[in-house]
Amino acid sequence: MAQFINISPKENSGLNLFDFAPLTLKRLVVLGGGESGTGAAVLAKKQGFDVFLSDSSEIKPKYRDILVKYGIAFEEEQHTEELILNAGEIVKSPGIPDKAAIVKKIKEKAIPVISEIEFAGRYTKAKMICITGSNGKTTTTMLTYHILKDAGLNVGLAGNVGDSLALQVAEDDYDYYVIELSSFQLDGMYDFKADIAVLLNITPDHLDRYNYEMQNYVDSKLRILQNQTEKDAFIYWNDDPIVSREIEKLKPSVTLYPFAEKKEPGVKAYTENNNINIDTPNGQFTMEEELVALTGTHNLYNSLAAGIAAKLLDIKDDNIRRSLSDFKGVEHRLEKVARVRGVEYINDSKATNVNSCWYALQSMKTPTVLILGGTDKGNDYREIESLVLNKCRALIFLGVDNAKLHTFFDGKVDIVQDARSMEEAISQAYDVAQKGDTVLLSPCCASFDLFQNYEDRGKQFKDCVRHL
Repeated sequence: MAQFINISPKENSGLNLFDFAPLTLKRLVVLGGGESGTGAAVLAKKQGFDVFLSDSSEIKPKYRDILVKYGIAFEEEQHTEELILNAGEIVKSPGIPDKAAIVKKIKEKAIPVISEIEFAGRYTKAKMICITGSNGKTTTTMLTYHILKDAGLNVGLAGNVGDSLALQVAEDDYDYYVIELSSFQLDGMYDFKADIAVLLNITPDHLDRYNYEMQNYVDSKLRILQNQTEKDAFIYWNDDPIVSREIEKLKPSVTLYPFAEKKEPGVKAYTENNNINIDTPNGQFTMEEELVALTGTHNLYNSLAAGIAAKLLDIKDDNIRRSLSDFKGVEHRLEKVARVRGVEYINDSKATNVNSCWYALQSMKTPTVLILGGTDKGNDYREIESLVLNKCRALIFLGVDNAKLHTFFDGKVDIVQDARSMEEAISQAYDVAQKGDTVLLSPCCASFDLFQNYEDRGKQFKDCVRHL
């Protein structure tokens, strides 16, 4: 009996997958053939499922090779309903919205839909350190992983960064996982439990995926708390008004570890007398603030959150101190690219929402030429208005449709220009920037109108700057 079949749109002639797999196996369908979907399919195969993967787009060769290696049946550039709607359970990749036609049909048939993280969590006893937030989660995840890895722990990196959690569980299964979780991933999680949960902040983002209702997005982020008990830890920014309100409303039984810039009642991590202080049941950690590698208030919060997590895992103070001082940061997040004719160029392409741009502008010490724009997700630009007025020499709108940006910013800054490519944006920035200025790419928006993703946008920025 055949164990593998690749169904392409040109070859699909009404084949039924049950002709190719034993009927006795539980049927699991994976939607999406990227990192998370492919990993989930491999784990399902190893766990004895009758697994089928379907992707409406072409599957990248890297992932197609993995599917072929494991003999996993899949299709690409289509969704064949008769091969999907007979599933007992479906693992949906986070990038597929609920409004997708196939997802609507799945819900009509009441087939359970979960995320790759939820599925992978069933097959490992590893400790889970899970990090979410509207901003800073990638930096905090990478920093936490850096501390744990350097301390010698057997740790994997997963979620929005690193490799698929499911694939790691299938092939390696570490003792610890540091996982960056988006709201989309949290939406598909039900029984999964974080041993240590980190919620950095909640500001408007992805509202297009939440019917433009902020509370829907908030509820999604708070799912990181589900199933936690008093034996678990919840680390959060004490001064975030939304998080504070939700904690008061939910009254979770988990043990709370709030952090803040300054010492406040009940806060477990803060700065005082130019030192970082962290208090946990495993003792107190202190370190001179100026020795921390990451700079800026937002990065202080990221460092405090990672430090609490590390201290709760009883990592030695010397290890934490060394890792906080030698961490190199995250690509595309306030990344210094070059200084050209006295002008600093900074790549903050990962700033895909307004609050991320706010943090970037707050850290600017010179007059700034700001490049922003892209696919708007329901943005409210009032949050950065005062910083733009006080710090920006010029605005360059990099996008297909800049009408909303013009409506808000026209007349508020002397120089406002449009660009339809990164090369054009850098050329304009080069012309208007003066010696001592900073050219900052901090788009506030998603990248999909002109670029493949924010990494592609950031790479093009760096390439164009280096060719000046």
